Amino acid sequence: MAKDYVKLGDLEIYQTTVNLGREGWKIYEKFGWQDKKIIGDQFIRSVDSIGANFAEGYGRYHYKDRVRFYYNARGSLLEVKHWTLLLYERKKIDKKLFDTLLDLLTSIHKQLNSYISACLKNA
Repeated sequence: MAKDYVKLGDLEIYQTTVNLGREGWKIYEKFGWQDKKIIGDQFIRSVDSIGANFAEGYGRYHYKDRVRFYYNARGSLLEVKHWTLLLYERKKIDKKLFDTLLDLLTSIHKQLNSYISACLKNA
């Protein structure tokens, strides 16, 4: 292994996606059966998909593979923003939690864009 290799778990972006997943799960667990079925399942799947796609992309060797998974992660991130807005509008989460989630999503979005740019530059 190269000595400059950075482990996935050491990356700030990955740590942030894991924290987002933890926060998303806390929200999901509080829902009743109907809310889980209607909105919760899609919310938690998209939350978990951000980190999963980033991790898979990070594990790929070729930059085109990496970028494809980073794009998928970014798509899932935008889906989470959609569900987060609906959760707030439907009074399933309060303003403080809504703002916290948006801050996490904004941070991840900026970092994902940086990873995508770096991959494309190094191509």
